[in-house]
Amino acid sequence: MISVLIGIFLLGYLFITLEHEVGLSKSASALITGALMWAVGSFVAEDSMVLNEGLAHHLSGIAQILFFLMGAMTIVELIDAHHGFDLVAGTVATEKPTKLLWIVTALSFLLAAVLDNLAASIVMVSLCRKLIRNPELRLLMAGVIVLAANAGGLWSPIGSITTTMLWIGGQITAGKAILLLFVPAVVNILIPVGILSFKLGKNLQRVQRAAVHQEDMAIAPFERNTMLAVGLGSLLLVPLFKTITHLPPYMGMLFSLSLVWITSEIIHKNRDTADKARYSVGYALSRIDSAGILFFLGILLAVACLEQFHLLNIAAEALNQAFDGEMSLMALTIGLLSAIVDNVPLVAASMGMFSLTDFPQDHEFWHLIAYCAGTGGSILIIGSAAGVAVMGIEQIRFGWYMKRFSLLALIGYIAGALAFLGISTLIH
Repeated sequence: MISVLIGIFLLGYLFITLEHEVGLSKSASALITGALMWAVGSFVAEDSMVLNEGLAHHLSGIAQILFFLMGAMTIVELIDAHHGFDLVAGTVATEKPTKLLWIVTALSFLLAAVLDNLAASIVMVSLCRKLIRNPELRLLMAGVIVLAANAGGLWSPIGSITTTMLWIGGQITAGKAILLLFVPAVVNILIPVGILSFKLGKNLQRVQRAAVHQEDMAIAPFERNTMLAVGLGSLLLVPLFKTITHLPPYMGMLFSLSLVWITSEIIHKNRDTADKARYSVGYALSRIDSAGILFFLGILLAVACLEQFHLLNIAAEALNQAFDGEMSLMALTIGLLSAIVDNVPLVAASMGMFSLTDFPQDHEFWHLIAYCAGTGGSILIIGSAAGVAVMGIEQIRFGWYMKRFSLLALIGYIAGALAFLGISTLIH
């Protein structure tokens, strides 16, 4: 029966990976995989009460991640509903394409750290679609956005779902994550974009210049600026809230959401109900990626089932023997796998395979896992949520990205990993 559990997990993984080919949402595949594995597990378990207690224990940890994600997504959608991100358009506008390349890189990197890599990539691609007429330059910027958003998100506890999972799980702390991961993240993006800028500099000068498109705003500048400031400030407040209160991060995110919600209510208190609805939390909730949240629920339930039946311990032992305990090689391999397989279940499996007894909080292994899982997905465009989102918005072909960005991403991945190992050696 154990082999049946593994078979269901692998089959579910296959359907998730081949989402577009089979025409079935990866969220549906993840949900049925998670639910079916626990159903089969109920026939294997010797004591149903122990199984139910285990399920409740795992669900508690999963719920923390889901509430955190829902709060963050809602805040981002509230800012966007007030056109807050349109203010960034003035910063992006430039007549020099090479300069535009670096501005887009920097903004994507920083926005990913404050929002998350998926939201930042969507915001930046949307801005580039408004600002850039030339399709060649726009596709180039889209590829750079994927690299920069994944790199920018990994060093922030709220910037990448995998880093967030490790933070919520207690494997890493916010301060150490920033200290150890910021420089490797910068190295990871600087080298590929530097090579790209040097290699294509002359060609970029001949590309049609960017143009700024001004749009009518349905909301006053004061309201737009206020929501952007409060929204971003509230997101930055989350790590501070956890540090002061020692409560789980999702409580800080819910507190931040309430601040943004109250601000929105005060700003629009004089509007009529119908007009105010466009700027409400209800509207923002209708726009968040609910299917994405269900995907995380399904895949985390599936991984939890493997952990419940001690299959991850067996996998950890096999991985340990294969690499003779070399944690760096294990983490780098997990990162390379995340280029093909979604990094969320890989990190979830790592958290289940290796306990805090094996590697205590803030051990360099966990930070290296955060780096590798966060940037390994950039090597192929299907390897990260940001890449898949950008691929869909700009209709980027898999082969086009692989030809132009995969090698650059791999070079950045190796360079950043070496930078991390160097910093870790110096600190310890």
